[in-house]
Amino acid sequence: MIKAINLTKKFAEKCALDNVSFEIPEGSIYGLVGSNGSGKSTFMRLISGVYMADGGEILVDNENPFDNSLIKSKICYLPDTPYFIHQSNLNEMMRFYKMIYKDFSTERFEQLLKIFPLDRRARISTMSKGMQRQAALILSISTKPKYLLLDEAFDGLDPIMRKVLKSLLAEGVSDGMTAVIASHNLRDLDELCDTVGILHNGKVLLNDDIENLRQGIHKIQAVFNMVPDISAFDGLDIMNIEKSGSVVQLVARGNETEIKEYIARLLPQFLEIIPPSFEEIFMYELEVNGYDAKNIL
Repeated sequence: MIKAINLTKKFAEKCALDNVSFEIPEGSIYGLVGSNGSGKSTFMRLISGVYMADGGEILVDNENPFDNSLIKSKICYLPDTPYFIHQSNLNEMMRFYKMIYKDFSTERFEQLLKIFPLDRRARISTMSKGMQRQAALILSISTKPKYLLLDEAFDGLDPIMRKVLKSLLAEGVSDGMTAVIASHNLRDLDELCDTVGILHNGKVLLNDDIENLRQGIHKIQAVFNMVPDISAFDGLDIMNIEKSGSVVQLVARGNETEIKEYIARLLPQFLEIIPPSFEEIFMYELEVNGYDAKNIL
């Protein structure tokens, strides 16, 4: 388990993480979302032991990862810009990783090379951005980490490779791995993560189980002959409501059946519940809490 307790990290006058607290359970895929500069990469580097906290603590398996070789051997961190030895190819990087990670699997490495069609003898520096990302993923997954940290994991990957990566992550988690994926794009994390947290200006704005969010928020569209006043919907837990001609579209929290029964009493000509998109769920949650979602997601 990864646990942040009142975690704070500063760089000169800037507070990159400000008193952050939450947990990431084992065997899950956790999505960390936020705009550039929100603190995602700083949090990743604290988990991996690259940075030392200035306040509070970060615990991995109940231990501080900073200057802790045993804990670090369980973690593989793939930053936004992957590092490769100058003029190296995949074979040379594989031997380098084997020296660092005792559980590095050559068998897994060979399997992944069949999935990601890369030339193992080509200089990685001559590869495209997407191919370099694939090379880094091959090496990272081959370490067979207990904790895999991916910063902007899908950046530069085409749609097919994105699906392949999602499949590999799901396979790894089924074998006991925990994945933490930082992104500024919720669409990358849709149907993949168990839990998602949103960081903004170094603070956690939202941290919840995906299913809890999906089941508790509903998007409703109703058509009326005589459109009722907005106050007629006050009995619902409204997150957003809009009127356009004879149509009322609203987003509400609560039980789906109870919401439909409440609106049915207002005698709509037509009523349907539309599942909100993954991105819409978070936008509504943020706006209800007084944040401008467009500046965060």
